[in-house]
Amino acid sequence: MTPEALAERAKTNGVELWALTDHDEIGGQHRAAAAARAQGLHYLTGTEISVTFADQTVHIVGLGFDPDDAAIKQGLYTTRSGRSERAMEMSDGLVKVGIKGAYEGALKFVGNPELISRTHFARFLVESGVCKETSEVFRKYLTEGKPGYVPHRWASLRDAVQWITSAKGVAVIAHPGRYKFTPNEEYALFTEFKSHGGQGVEVVTGSHTTQEYVKYAETAKEFGLAASRGSDFHSPDESHTDLGTLPLLPGDLTPVWALLEDRIQ
Repeated sequence: MTPEALAERAKTNGVELWALTDHDEIGGQHRAAAAARAQGLHYLTGTEISVTFADQTVHIVGLGFDPDDAAIKQGLYTTRSGRSERAMEMSDGLVKVGIKGAYEGALKFVGNPELISRTHFARFLVESGVCKETSEVFRKYLTEGKPGYVPHRWASLRDAVQWITSAKGVAVIAHPGRYKFTPNEEYALFTEFKSHGGQGVEVVTGSHTTQEYVKYAETAKEFGLAASRGSDFHSPDESHTDLGTLPLLPGDLTPVWALLEDRIQ
């Protein structure tokens, strides 16, 4: 969806403070801020940076940063630059199981090869009738051990956090309940994240269960982190949670927007 359509949907759904958090990209920030103003919404700049930690992909959300900061723009460009080559390797893997034209098909859904991802391949495989829905694509094709899976090494945790904080933003661990870490690995993630200047964690998110709301509320308190709340909404057809429909944060947590009052537009 366009930034303008998302802003309109957010307003309709009763959202009061919105952030557009595209993956590894901040090119839509000025449009999103203008769209929010047009709808009478408060706005925070945002992005969701892919990092590699303990051989897994972790997402770090940045909020309230300067979208014109040179270091974060260059860092995200570098992060995106490996996507096209990876996508071609994914397409080659799908050819081996009889699925042709996947790269070109996926590209139709994104336009810019720098931003191509597994999601765009999934949309193509649904459109072409290979699978009925994107979740089926991931189960059968695009996860480790399946045809079409190609790992990618993203930014380091340190780099991602420092790009955000050097641009005067706040770094947040996105949906920690989604990662398949052991307790020791998860503790290491939070410890290292905080040591690099990270300040928040998503507690209430469309990717978490009710039990995980409770778990990560406790984790936020344990590590002295502010709590974030976000739908992780991608599109009406693919997202579990619509904008503005999540429960509130637990009242004993510091909301991440309290750290960003001077950056809210």
